[in-house]
Amino acid sequence: MAIVDKIALTLGIVGALDWGSIGIFGFDFVGYWFGGQDAVIPRIVFALVGLAGIWCISMLFRPNDTAE
Repeated sequence: MAIVDKIALTLGIVGALDWGSIGIFGFDFVGYWFGGQDAVIPRIVFALVGLAGIWCISMLFRPNDTAE
């Protein structure tokens, strides 16, 4: 697995956990850790999570390289 794929999956997991915490607890962990949703760093993290999600879409359509 390429390093970009691993980074994209990690950011996707972070985003999924953050959305899960918002949905279940009403609490934004990324915003809390980096100074609120309107601060610059959380907005960058949210943008990177969005780009990672777009990258992960391409992973769905790649051929499987593992030997069976």
